[in-house]
Amino acid sequence: MRILPFVERLNRTFSKVPNVAVFDNTAFPWVPGIEREWRTIRAELDRVLSRKDELPGFQDILPDLASVTRDRGWKSFMLTGMGIRSTRSIGLCPETWRILQEIPGLSTAMFSIFEPGKQLQPHRGPYNGVLRLHLGLVVPDTSDDVAIRVGSQVCHWEEGAVLIFDDSYEHEAWNKSDRIRVVLFVDFARPLKFPANIVNSLLLKCAAHSLFVREGQDNQRRWELDFYGT
Repeated sequence: MRILPFVERLNRTFSKVPNVAVFDNTAFPWVPGIEREWRTIRAELDRVLSRKDELPGFQDILPDLASVTRDRGWKSFMLTGMGIRSTRSIGLCPETWRILQEIPGLSTAMFSIFEPGKQLQPHRGPYNGVLRLHLGLVVPDTSDDVAIRVGSQVCHWEEGAVLIFDDSYEHEAWNKSDRIRVVLFVDFARPLKFPANIVNSLLLKCAAHSLFVREGQDNQRRWELDFYGT
């Protein structure tokens, strides 16, 4: 944590993409391929949603997130993250996993579900060496009732559309509609020039061994044992 401010400055200096809160998708040439296959991903999501009530609240996996979410209104279904890969969940969504391989530097992938009325408090991600992608899968409303604010910009999800932002900017999200909102939630390594790309890669590998992440790994494994019954 002590070296993060230095590394974040390094990342901003050597970034291959603009240092902005919300990105123009043209900066990432692989985005159209992801958007073309969104209905395939949505079909596999429907399989997961048949057991929605069994999915964990986000803070059940990462307790430190209790500062921004305390109820069960934000649920997740993780394919990969925290340095682990869920073979059972990938087996349930093989086409989604195939499509995700098109994203360079993939580190986290999950379905992120907001229940009706969910409000995620303003917060900041810990590090700018990763960027966040949301692919709209179930979007009940494209007005300000269902939206995300990143920095000073309010953005709206759309089904089949990718939104990429830097979660190290303060952000908050909400679903004021009466239906669920679901996105494919992805973190991937920020495109960087040398030497920042090497430093970033090493730091992300080290982070996978932190106490915070190890606790999340244990919680995820326990949940999977209950969910899959083995």
